[in-house]
Amino acid sequence: MMFFDDNIYCLRKGDPIGERLAKVAKEQNILLMVCDQCAVRRGLADGEFSQCGTGEVRAKGFVEGVVAGCFPQLYSALGGNPPDQVISL
Repeated sequence: MMFFDDNIYCLRKGDPIGERLAKVAKEQNILLMVCDQCAVRRGLADGEFSQCGTGEVRAKGFVEGVVAGCFPQLYSALGGNPPDQVISL
């Protein structure tokens, strides 16, 4: 699942929705990814705008398993095991 804009807030540590999603994602092997640029803008990532899309931005303050990235990182993460569905919120 790829999260953009203010939707990334639901994945913060302690958020009930994020905690439930993290549990389901771990059980079902679901990728939880936030847009790296959205996370940098909201102070929820380590990195600079110039690093967005490079794979160098690191998510912080999110529930377990959340990664930050852009479409190149998403495609790379899914490349070895293509999904049945891609859900974008």
